[in-house]
Amino acid sequence: MPELPEVEIVRRDLEREVVGKKIRAAEVRSTRNAMRIVRRHARRKEFEEPLSGARFTEVARRGKYLMLRLTGGRVLVAHLGMSGRFLLVKTTADIENHTHVVLHLTGGLDLRYVDPRAFGMLFVVTEEELADVKELHRLGLDPLEQPLTWRYFSETLAQRRTKMKSLLMDQRFICGIGNIYSDEILFVSGIRHDRPSDTLSDQEVRRLYRAIQEVLQEAIRERGTSADDEQYRDLFGMVGGYQKLLRVYQREGGACRRCRTAIERARWGNRSTFFCPQCQV
Repeated sequence: MPELPEVEIVRRDLEREVVGKKIRAAEVRSTRNAMRIVRRHARRKEFEEPLSGARFTEVARRGKYLMLRLTGGRVLVAHLGMSGRFLLVKTTADIENHTHVVLHLTGGLDLRYVDPRAFGMLFVVTEEELADVKELHRLGLDPLEQPLTWRYFSETLAQRRTKMKSLLMDQRFICGIGNIYSDEILFVSGIRHDRPSDTLSDQEVRRLYRAIQEVLQEAIRERGTSADDEQYRDLFGMVGGYQKLLRVYQREGGACRRCRTAIERARWGNRSTFFCPQCQV
């Protein structure tokens, strides 16, 4: 699933490449899952008509949500789900499988939404309606967009008795962190995934605080993580580079980069979590 670094990379690319461009026409394709992607709209025209003729003015992000602002006071909201991605290509390029929505832009370009698992979502609202989107209200601090103050972070941890991996993945606490980066952040900070959050020392809290910024910024510099299935690709169809630097995620049995102990995997709900039994306590 694209997490905060991947979504931020897409945001930056979209900001650079599509702002100022006009949508000549919007098309919800006749694929099996196209209407599932635009499920907040009862009919194709409810999605297509507000977009056709509009021009992109800004691309913003909140957690894993993208908000593509348009002339006319409209906003295209996108959540990439498990496998969704935007692809910017020439209009003449072949359409790959699982392309559900196509925005035909000026300049002979298409902005296409591709989603094999079809858990993602696109919908159009007005600026006024955006304020009422419940999913956005439930999100916690965005570590890239909002100042994550030391006092807030420390006090919030002290008030909770939650296992650390669950806390980092709780979108109401910090939005955008998922399975990959929670494992990486916990390794960098030297904390186990199953530690209760109210047992951390002041030094451990400081390490965790720093690790959040360090790992997320490092992943952005490397253009994100394309895991084993390589479903994450950027706006131009390229895979990320951070998977080459992963310390624990999907490295079960590999040697820890610090102490050479074998990386272990444990079940965490319906997911896997990866950690070093020596370096993380």
